[in-house]
Amino acid sequence: MATLYSSVLDEIGRRIVDGDPAADTALTLEGIGQEFGVSRTVAREVVQVLVSLGLVESRRRTGVRVLGATHWDVMDPAVLRWRLASVERRRVVHELSEFRLAVEPTAVALAARHATDAQREELRDLAARMEETGSRGELAAFLEHDVAFHRLLLQASGNLQFARMAGMVEEVLRGRTDHDLMPPEPKPEARRLHQMVADAVAEGQPQLAESAMATLCAEVLTEMSDPPA
Repeated sequence: MATLYSSVLDEIGRRIVDGDPAADTALTLEGIGQEFGVSRTVAREVVQVLVSLGLVESRRRTGVRVLGATHWDVMDPAVLRWRLASVERRRVVHELSEFRLAVEPTAVALAARHATDAQREELRDLAARMEETGSRGELAAFLEHDVAFHRLLLQASGNLQFARMAGMVEEVLRGRTDHDLMPPEPKPEARRLHQMVADAVAEGQPQLAESAMATLCAEVLTEMSDPPA
């Protein structure tokens, strides 16, 4: 049941994000049940999650109605995943890269001040692993180290709001790889900047850490601004 529920939720979520059904379209539990062959209970659970994500609203008299993008919980990992799977994925990554540029440099500056000794050591280890796997073109392994690196940086900031962004950053990183928005081999400059961030945090240099992360985020933003090859 959990697998069936998840597949129905993913399918309807992706459709709404893709604009079909469009905003103001009415949905019914009966219609969902008939199309996907699920019970009314499963259909209701799917709608409840969609309501919590801002993709639909459910009212006693008007029923279930699809909502426009301004209502979506765009920071939720599920909504991010659906948006990154849409035809607008490049624009979405660009938008999220702008957000990262505004936030991550500040977070790493805080990490340089507040990280524990264990976190500082782990960051350097992850940066070294990124260099190893990246230089060999092992994109899957590089991605896992990259996700862990950014998650740890946000946690090491000591700020719970930044730490909660880890899921969003992970979806962006995975989405770039899954949808072929990453180069076949991570660029040497990007790997070098990750190492600079790790070293600056490890050595307690917030300004250097902030500058290196700003450069890294700006490079990603520039890549997303360029037309696809």
